[in-house]
Amino acid sequence: MNQVSAAATIPGFVWAYRFRPGANKPEPLSPTDRAELARDDGFIWLHLNLVDARVAAFLEAFPGLTDEARGALITHDTHATITVDENMVFGTLVDCQREFDRDTMDLGWLHFAISDRIIITTWLQPLRSVDRARGAVEKNCSKIETPLDIFELLVIEFQRTLISLVIEMTEEMNLIEDFVYDNAPRDERRRLPPVRRTIVRVHRHLRTLLSLMRRAAASEEEEMPFGFEEVASRLTGRLESVDHDIYALQERARLLHEEIDSKLSSQINRHLYLLSIMTAFLLPPTLVTGFFGMNTSGLPFASGSTGTGYAIALIILSVAAAWWLLRRVDIL
Repeated sequence: MNQVSAAATIPGFVWAYRFRPGANKPEPLSPTDRAELARDDGFIWLHLNLVDARVAAFLEAFPGLTDEARGALITHDTHATITVDENMVFGTLVDCQREFDRDTMDLGWLHFAISDRIIITTWLQPLRSVDRARGAVEKNCSKIETPLDIFELLVIEFQRTLISLVIEMTEEMNLIEDFVYDNAPRDERRRLPPVRRTIVRVHRHLRTLLSLMRRAAASEEEEMPFGFEEVASRLTGRLESVDHDIYALQERARLLHEEIDSKLSSQINRHLYLLSIMTAFLLPPTLVTGFFGMNTSGLPFASGSTGTGYAIALIILSVAAAWWLLRRVDIL
């Protein structure tokens, strides 16, 4: 009995919704509604977790998917891809991970495959944009008419995630700048590199996603799902606006890094300057004490009780001579 129940359950099931034309709310499906996936009433959004090793076998038997689309859904590649082929769109999108109690800046990957009647998405870790898209769909799905609308919503939520990330990074950099330009000595070398690393990674993947979106929109019309060109054009415009903000933030981080290096170089030069001055003052007395410290015969002031006083006077005169020389050459 348990084996029959397990066979009827959708492996790796996270959620599934059926969208009917004109409905304001999607119809949630349960893990046991495996037969519902074959119905032609509206379209379905099926979301799976790749932690379940049975997902690959389930997708292998799923009707309507090409071998390339199946491979895109179960891949563990960590780079963005978008492919248009045989009236399907499939690939991998980048997103920010989400913990149970908080959002993070760690990057994760959403794999997807879209046909005219279903959109399948898979992940290994919970992602911010996907959860937000699910919440928006559950709240109101009156504008969701095709699986491409779900894809557009996912990318729009990713754009909003990037905007939130830009705001977080901007606030962090504002704090770092306040410390850097403050007169009080603070070392911000440890705070800036994680910020720069996050910005560079996000910007790199965003530029890749933009290139892929443009290339997919330029595919042959007979290979492209109906309406994808318009969707890709709208999404490209949205992502380009965020790309400008991230690029500006990246340049700001670079300039801030240069300012920190300049400030540290000034501090090092100041310390070296003080050390050089101290060396210049101590060198003549060292020569005097070294001369009188030789264990040889015939040293001056060796006889009598005033030799030490004369030696001290020579030390003072040598320091005064060094001070006069440094002043003469404008070092002091």
